[in-house]
Amino acid sequence: MDKTSVFGLIIGIFVLGVGIVLKGVPISALANSAAILIIILGTAAAVIIAFPSYEIKRVPKLLKILFTEQKKMNKVELINMFSDWAQTARREGILVLEKKIAELEDPFLKNGMYLAIDGKTPDYIREVLLAEIEAMEERHETGAKIFSQAGTYAPTLGVLGAVVGLIAALGEMNDTETLGQAISAAFIATLLGIFTGYVLWHPFANKLRRKSKQEIQLKMMMIEGILSIIEGEAPKEIEQKLLSFLPAKERRAFIEESRDHNNAYTKTT
Repeated sequence: MDKTSVFGLIIGIFVLGVGIVLKGVPISALANSAAILIIILGTAAAVIIAFPSYEIKRVPKLLKILFTEQKKMNKVELINMFSDWAQTARREGILVLEKKIAELEDPFLKNGMYLAIDGKTPDYIREVLLAEIEAMEERHETGAKIFSQAGTYAPTLGVLGAVVGLIAALGEMNDTETLGQAISAAFIATLLGIFTGYVLWHPFANKLRRKSKQEIQLKMMMIEGILSIIEGEAPKEIEQKLLSFLPAKERRAFIEESRDHNNAYTKTT
């Protein structure tokens, strides 16, 4: 479960509810079926018109990505793994790694290492893997745009809902009490449009882009590790290269841990 998505959603709904109550508005005012229909179904209709069906079908999968933590390799573990592989490849040859590669769960890394074992050139491997990243990035951006567009449509539909409500209110000019209720209901549509647009859909789009960027960075790290092994670089050289992908704090922790490990090894020998 992605805790930030869940907690953010809960906090957003809570703040809206408490804010309404503090302003003296009954929470039941939000249960306006006409406003909900215009905002939710109206936004869905606009998005369906804007995107082809094969992209709309990915929405359930995108929601799953938003609310679950995707299984991916830890960067520190990846650095250690490439360091071990490099040592093995320099000592026994890259073909020895085939059995270890078969156990990998990451298809991108597995594909890249098999290309290396098959003797493909570094330029060819880089080109193939970068093309795969580019295609993945385009898919991810399309998914983010679905929610980004929903965030653009929802507030405008909120205004549309308010206009519809005001038209209905004008028909009750002779009844002051009914008129006030109708105007209040009209602005519920605007409230729901702004809330869903800027608390749900736009943040969802941003979260998808952030997750995509993290995945791309991890895959770029894999490419550098694969090419370093092909070029016969020493384990320490590979570590130094891949450490650039870590934040400064994690980088320092890795270096200190590596230094402590070397000191312990020196003492035992």
